[in-house]
Amino acid sequence: MNRSDLADLNAFVVVANQLSFRAASTQLGVTASALSHSMRQLEERHGVRLLHRTTRSVSLTDAGLRLLEQLRPAIDQISGALETLNQQRLRPFGRLRIHASPLAAPAIIAPMWGRFLSTYPEVHLELLVDMIPTDVVAGRFDAGIGPKHWVATDMIAVRLSGPMKVAVVGAPKYFERRRPPRTVDDLASHSCIQYRFTTDGAAVPWTFERNGRTKRMSLAGRVTVNVPDLAVRAAVDGLGIAYTVESLAAPFLRTGQLVRVLEGVSPSLETLFLFYPGHRQVPAALRAFIDMIRAPKSAHGTRSLKNPFFTD
Repeated sequence: MNRSDLADLNAFVVVANQLSFRAASTQLGVTASALSHSMRQLEERHGVRLLHRTTRSVSLTDAGLRLLEQLRPAIDQISGALETLNQQRLRPFGRLRIHASPLAAPAIIAPMWGRFLSTYPEVHLELLVDMIPTDVVAGRFDAGIGPKHWVATDMIAVRLSGPMKVAVVGAPKYFERRRPPRTVDDLASHSCIQYRFTTDGAAVPWTFERNGRTKRMSLAGRVTVNVPDLAVRAAVDGLGIAYTVESLAAPFLRTGQLVRVLEGVSPSLETLFLFYPGHRQVPAALRAFIDMIRAPKSAHGTRSLKNPFFTD
């Protein structure tokens, strides 16, 4: 197809619909003489007369009528595609793909995704949780959420949280069998739920802080997981003591399913960031997602956090 054919064919459809160069030129925003010149060039390029025209009227030749019948569905489809694209610019719509760390998913996304999807019913959220950072552009993700070292230098980064306080927790039924630890050294006699983030990696040591000093401890336990929400679940089930962030433990602490220990020596974990490529033309669904995550909690009221592990 000649590069100018598409514009000229669209102009031809408008002229054929209006049967008036003046009316068509007004719709297209060009002069009538320029439009007449475009139609003449289209006819000359293809060696076929498409329009009969005089100073008083315009009509279609037989070839022009057949061409119009074939073009109309295609032009309508293109117009519909552009209108859909415009609607995506104006309102949250379509698929939103997020790559998130195992901590970001339950701590940042899960508390707000129900509200987000009910507010924007035309958005489909696709969440991939992985401990390993990825190239969000190559993976066709709209954004990623994770620690600062995940953010590439050419990405736009949005801070989602301050440092997250660690909570060391266990179930009352677990502490019925064993005395709660009073010092970090007491953890050596407990079953501590382990984290292992790669199949061939070592279990992650637990870190504690007091009076400016840091202590790392490799502890033993019968359960090993690679995501924090499963560590909380194991603690709720009485399988051991979990090392997690306050936001994940909070619902269970409020219901009494978990109790907190060693609060005075719990450190803080690093801040989480949402990152995405480029400032320009941020998809409406991503913009709405960012705005809802960053909105003050008072903006959507207070609500009790449902325990996802509790069943009636």
